[in-house]
Amino acid sequence: MIFTEDLSKHFEEFIAVDGVNLNVGAGEVLALLGPNGSGKTTTVRMLTSILQPSRGRAWVAGYDVVEHPDKVRASVGVLTEHHGLYGRMPADEYLDFFGQLYGIDASTRHRRADRMLKEFGLEPFKNRRVGKFSKGMQQKLALARTLLHQPAVLLLDEPTSAMDPESARLVRDAIQELRSSDRAIVLCTHNLAEAEKLADKIAIIRYGTIIAQGTPDELRQRLLGSAIFELRFAGGQVVEQIKLPGGLLVTARGENWLRYRTAHPEDDNPVILQYLLNNGLKVIGLEEVPRSLEQIYLQVMKDPKFMASEAVYVG
Repeated sequence: MIFTEDLSKHFEEFIAVDGVNLNVGAGEVLALLGPNGSGKTTTVRMLTSILQPSRGRAWVAGYDVVEHPDKVRASVGVLTEHHGLYGRMPADEYLDFFGQLYGIDASTRHRRADRMLKEFGLEPFKNRRVGKFSKGMQQKLALARTLLHQPAVLLLDEPTSAMDPESARLVRDAIQELRSSDRAIVLCTHNLAEAEKLADKIAIIRYGTIIAQGTPDELRQRLLGSAIFELRFAGGQVVEQIKLPGGLLVTARGENWLRYRTAHPEDDNPVILQYLLNNGLKVIGLEEVPRSLEQIYLQVMKDPKFMASEAVYVG
């Protein structure tokens, strides 16, 4: 659904995006992460045929962004960080106006608009002017507009910004429900917990270049090392003296717990448990230590080896 090859954008001497390669299939959600000014918005603008690439190519929903800009724009739904709502319009008229721009017939656009307003909790306010909406309500209306023409590709820039927790959860649930076998979603966000919950793939961009890309599990393995597991024991046992079989090293210990790292948990964990039980140790718990997307992101951003010339691709 989205494929880019050496996608680049230069503004005179300034390089905004340099050699971006992305591949997002139908049914997938890609989280595009990076600090402000890293090239996320410029990349999205090229994918919507708003900006023309300086180098490279991109296809969206099967259409070349340069050769078929009208078809690309008809195939995408875009939620920008600054969504430019028309403050004097009532919400229902606003959606109807965009439905007409999309070429949707009257009965269909009215039905879809009513459904969107209801799903996002805006139905009681459909006759209120958009300028009177809270920031969270405006964001939900902008997302409803994005979905009105049932696009094959969604490009969402900070979709839950300025929302209260309940509204943000509503939007996240809506994004989950928008997954389908014939739709791809690109999510630009600074909310790493949100990206981790929603995304199948992660791409981290810095200075206009993708410096790390893969599934969350692939990036954890590549950037944070093998999985870490924690064993918990019944009280009264001398944890300091426990050794593990197979040459596995203990990475940390506590009063009634220890942690170790293994690249092959499906093989090593049963052996470890059997060994400890055979030696009379009472194990009351074994679980993998969670490692968040935030840890991956911060590792990439602080490590000088992850420069543009040393991008990490996994998977």
